[in-house]
Amino acid sequence: MQARNRNLDNWYSMIKQGQIKLPRFQRFEAWDRQRICSLLETAIRNLPLGITLVLEAGEKEKFISRLLETAPEQDSRFYEYLLDGQQRLTALWRAFHNNYEWETYFIYVKQFDNYEYDEEREDMTVFFRGRYLKKNGVKYPLWCDDPAQCLTRGFIPTNLLKPEDIQSEIDDWIKEATEAQRPKDDIEKLERFLEFRKTISDKIKDLRSVISNYNLPYLSLPPQTDKSVALQVFINMNTNSKPLSTYDIIVAEVESVMERSLHDLQDALNEEDPAIARYSGLSEMILNTSALLQNALPNQRGAWDMDKRVMVQNWDIMKRGLSRMAEFLKNEGIHDEKRLPTNAVLAVIAALYADIPEAGDKRGQDELLLKKYLWHSFFTDRYENSAATHAYADFVALRKVLRGESRDDGEKYNSDDIPIFKDHTLVEKEELLTAVWSKNATIRGRAILAVACRLGALDFSTGQRLNTGNIEQRHYHHVYPDALLKEAEINSFLALNCALISDKTNISIGRKDPLEYMKDRYEWTSEVIVKERLQSHLIPIEELKNGGYENLSDEEKTQKLKKDFEAFLNRRAELVMKAAKLLAEGHQLSTAEIYEE
Repeated sequence: MQARNRNLDNWYSMIKQGQIKLPRFQRFEAWDRQRICSLLETAIRNLPLGITLVLEAGEKEKFISRLLETAPEQDSRFYEYLLDGQQRLTALWRAFHNNYEWETYFIYVKQFDNYEYDEEREDMTVFFRGRYLKKNGVKYPLWCDDPAQCLTRGFIPTNLLKPEDIQSEIDDWIKEATEAQRPKDDIEKLERFLEFRKTISDKIKDLRSVISNYNLPYLSLPPQTDKSVALQVFINMNTNSKPLSTYDIIVAEVESVMERSLHDLQDALNEEDPAIARYSGLSEMILNTSALLQNALPNQRGAWDMDKRVMVQNWDIMKRGLSRMAEFLKNEGIHDEKRLPTNAVLAVIAALYADIPEAGDKRGQDELLLKKYLWHSFFTDRYENSAATHAYADFVALRKVLRGESRDDGEKYNSDDIPIFKDHTLVEKEELLTAVWSKNATIRGRAILAVACRLGALDFSTGQRLNTGNIEQRHYHHVYPDALLKEAEINSFLALNCALISDKTNISIGRKDPLEYMKDRYEWTSEVIVKERLQSHLIPIEELKNGGYENLSDEEKTQKLKKDFEAFLNRRAELVMKAAKLLAEGHQLSTAEIYEE
């Protein structure tokens, strides 16, 4: 085995020419938006990244292979299997083409930011914006594709950094981004304008140089490596490495300064209130909540910065906050980590309980504010980027409101001073239509499911209400059966097509048409009960009563199914959106309130 260096422009060229491929056993794309942003930021800051692993192909292929996602098909011979590093290289390739379907990536350059409504960001950070389609077929928000609006916000799209000759594309983008600013009949202003253009061009050129020359080292297995050996190396590199975590290091720090075992404290907390660990790793929640209680960011940086002595001194306050946080989430229908849309809220809520009384009207008033905060976090884009920074800002403002503090003008702080309420509106219905399967770790997909969980999500067959005790026995069920939609090449893995029901019910439904399995339910129970159960999932009954596909031609069936499914998705999106608005306003929420019309 040899360790070698390779610049990104060479990796890019090999992917483009089809000279590097993946063994078919490799999983597909798995990285979320935050990890992609972190990777890009590492590259543009020229910081080191983990080593990759390749196997030289040789004359005879050892594995069935495939190209990286969205890489072009080529007839040329390929030279290497990529055994480890797929997620990194796929993310870089796709970001350099900005061809993700539902997000667009940018580099933020502070000196170009003239957008008065923007929040404060660090220079040279990576930003993404989620995208969605409206009925007119246009992808929103529109500004993502408008060079002038991007530049005003200080954003340079990552596709301008791809390491190949695209100077004309760059020139066209700069021209479109700045042409409206070109002065007329003023030589002095024109010179400043041209200098400004040159500044933009130079910045892009500098970024491109960093990207092109960025070194992504790799280990190379020679072509004569036995297939079984290559597989063993792959398994070892992906599963056996376990570096020290932030928590491990902080444990050592606490024990050195306090002579107390943080592990013992954590074990005692877990034994006293095991419900807390349902929502995230207990060590992570301990660090993030402790950091906020010391006015530090709820992330690794905050964990490093906080005073470890104070952390132990605050242990009882932190412990009580986490316990009440778990109770609060349970009451809001969030029963575990798998169904939690964003874990950014956990430390914020837990730390705020330090200022919320145990009982009385004040507790009710304070928890109403927490409820509004929780559901805004699920149905806005607040925590899609810089979650720790945003969580800290919201925490500081929420705490001022809870404490009844006053501004410099003498007025008390209120909800309008909290960034998540002040600067972020609830998503549009159209964005819900693109939310992917609720089992995936996406904020919007899980938010849709969270609304049904809040309503109790009655099982279709048994009528059993969803709760903490039975949620692990529930399965992610396709309301419109996957097999039925797959025949028409329709994507069934959408959050709006998902419901949590029991395994027995799920199996009994199979691939039946929606109307057919509804009729099955009517045979042994009343229509009123069936209606109640479906409505607890915000499933629109009229739009589900379709079916009748069995006697149609394939083309007729496909067209009817697409039309019926689209009507179902749109109506359910309306119901979920109505519920989200009510929850974000602090309502208790009931199906009667949602279906009142």
